Formats: sequence, C-alpha cells, structure tokens
Amino acid sequence: MFKATHRLARISPRKVRPLADLVRGKLADEALDILRYQPHRGARLLEDVIKSAIGNSQDSEQNEGRTANQGALFVSEARVDGGPIIKRFRPRARGSAFPILKRTCHIHVTLEELQG
Repeated sequence: MFKATHRLARISPRKVRPLADLVRGKLADEALDILRYQPHRGARLLEDVIKSAIGNSQDSEQNEGRTANQGALFVSEARVDGGPIIKRFRPRARGSAFPILKRTCHIHVTLEELQG
C-alpha cells in the first residue's frame, strides 16, 4: 500500500470529489490518462498526488527494500476531505459585511498492487 497526500489545497472539495470518483478503482496509468484530458484545475492537483504515490512505490527505503511494478498499481482509495476555511469579508449595502469563505481541501490517494 502506497500513499500520498496533498494537504491544504486551495480549491473547494466539492470541485475535486467528482474527479476522485472518476479514478477510484482504476489502474494508476489509466487514472493518469483520464485526468490528463479533464479540463478542470482539480484534475491537475489529483494527477500530481497520484504521481507522488507512484513515486512513493518506487522508493525502496519506505517499502522495506521492495519496489512495486508500476503497471500493477491501482487506485484503491481516492478521498477528498474538507480542510480549514479561510474567512474574508466584503462590504455590502448600508455598511453591512458579507462573508467570503475560501475553502481548502485535503486530497488523499492510496495505491495497491494487483494480486495474482
């Protein structure tokens, strides 16, 4: 099991979750191909996290001296959690203030090797 995480990504989790649903359960190479042709900014972020997880699978120190076959890796978990919200205020009519919520998210990806 090989993991990678992007914490505090400056994008709303609502925009990244549909992309995570697209790649969950797919082979890692296939998931990268799917994301490469998506026009969304969240696809670039998710693509980078998957590439990082693939890189972690090749790191022999982390994996007790063994390296994984890159073609046999699949996305077993793609999770997008909400992060802290940055709060800003804008002036509105008659001296009132209107809150602007700048949402962040944590993107978690777990790759596993195919058995058999």
